[in-house]
Amino acid sequence: MSAVVLHELTVGAKDQGRLRELGTQRLQYERAGTLLVPNGEDWFLAGKVINSLQRGRKAANKGKTPKISADESRRIMRDVLIARSTKRENALLVTDNVSDFEKIASFCKVRAVTGKDFFGV
Repeated sequence: MSAVVLHELTVGAKDQGRLRELGTQRLQYERAGTLLVPNGEDWFLAGKVINSLQRGRKAANKGKTPKISADESRRIMRDVLIARSTKRENALLVTDNVSDFEKIASFCKVRAVTGKDFFGV
């Protein structure tokens, strides 16, 4: 579980019951050593990815990428952190947020599948 995803779920929690549930899950992931927390390098490299996206920089083996706005860069930053920390751990990213991760892919190659493909639903 990504600490960034856990953060997003906590921000969107509808009530105290859900917050308690998420707190319990966080402790379980921490105890199991499966809570994926972005480190300093992840934050730095995520900043470089966002910089490249804002400037419309050329991606490796590709042409220039479309520029993104400052508002979009603030929104997509969490996804870049998820991608970077997932890549660092050589883990598989399961997401239905395909469009953001497609933008990131030119600068941060991460193995990703949709929830539908992963769970076969």
